[in-house]
Amino acid sequence: MEYTFKPRFNDTDALGHINNASIATWFEEGRRSIFEYFVPDLDPKKWNLIIARLEIDYLAQGYYQKSVTVKTAVEKIGNSSFVLVQEAIQDGIIVSRGKSFLVCFDYANQKSTPIPESIKEKLKAHLLPPV
Repeated sequence: MEYTFKPRFNDTDALGHINNASIATWFEEGRRSIFEYFVPDLDPKKWNLIIARLEIDYLAQGYYQKSVTVKTAVEKIGNSSFVLVQEAIQDGIIVSRGKSFLVCFDYANQKSTPIPESIKEKLKAHLLPPV
């Protein structure tokens, strides 16, 4: 999956490049189509995902007014959780790479819940090939 956009002015910092905190937001936006598998209308009252962990490696500087593409793929699917890998690419350079660990979650009972098989099938369509 890919999501392309131009960074906002407020994504920059005093040094003139993209602030490291903005990358987490970019990756979150890149996960939107995955979120829609779980909550098609993205209604927060129906939300059933939590992010358990986020890892980001900053590999190069990013800049304002240059298009960025966030690529998202599924690395692993478990019973109630899955792992996504993402890259933010600007001018053909990977500026950051990340992993997010998401859990299907029942907020009423405050516990994880199995990912429905229909959603697992959708996630499998974006599964990276085994290494």
